Amino acid sequence: RNPLPTLLHTTAGLAIIELQGTINLPSENDVDAIATEGRPRETPVGRLVFPNYVQGTDSQSWMKRVYMYVGKHQRLTGEVKKLPRAIAVIRKRTHGVEMKDAGNGETEELEIVEIVKYKILFATRPEPVGAMV
Repeated sequence: RNPLPTLLHTTAGLAIIELQGTINLPSENDVDAIATEGRPRETPVGRLVFPNYVQGTDSQSWMKRVYMYVGKHQRLTGEVKKLPRAIAVIRKRTHGVEMKDAGNGETEELEIVEIVKYKILFATRPEPVGAMV
């Protein structure tokens, strides 16, 4: 299930996020960071919330406010922007059409995985929020 709004859906579920601020991660002693056995504490980054999105409406006013949460205590506010030119995401193929010679007699095979037309832009500094969010 793709959690992104319909306008942002892509076949592979990809999106571009642009951050223009500083994310302050908690120290290793922070009790809010998630600890797993044998691994250092981790801070969850990137839970996206579209508070004004209503499925099935044609209005694009919901694009003006998007939240991204960093841990339990920081929230970035951003917006969805249409890219001036769509971006193709490519990857190496294991089988398929040969695209270019790698220079050593082997050929690299590339395929277009996705075409991305929108990005989510976060241009402000994180704001503190309570742990209840």
